[in-house]
Amino acid sequence: MSNIHIIQGDFSKRLQLPIAEGLKAGFPSPAEDYNHETLDFNRDLILHHEATFYGKVEGDSMIEVGICDNDIAVIDRSLEPRNGDVVVGCINGEFTIKFLDLRHKKDGYIELRPANKDFKPIRITPDDDFEVWGVVVWTIKHWR
Repeated sequence: MSNIHIIQGDFSKRLQLPIAEGLKAGFPSPAEDYNHETLDFNRDLILHHEATFYGKVEGDSMIEVGICDNDIAVIDRSLEPRNGDVVVGCINGEFTIKFLDLRHKKDGYIELRPANKDFKPIRITPDDDFEVWGVVVWTIKHWR
């Protein structure tokens, strides 16, 4: 299972980083295509500062969609979860990160689906102590 540890962010500060646009995943592009726009995570990626948290992922149940051990998930608690969203769920006091599957809601249960064939979906019934804690809107990877 992939667990997640919640981290409170400090969105009061600005950190503007330069963006290199035109990065080709195919053939290299000329260096003059480098652009000096800036990206500020707090301004450009976080829409609801008061409801946004970071979470450090532990485990590999979401590895097939590129969410891996030690990745950082950016979680927005103000968003209404929709079918197919990657969510942080709290089951019996423990956090997990999975796809939300609402297709069986009429049948009295929902599922949290992993993205790893070695893991089974988690069936959530009204008897479970469960809440969708937040919706994952971004993930940050550490490559080195």
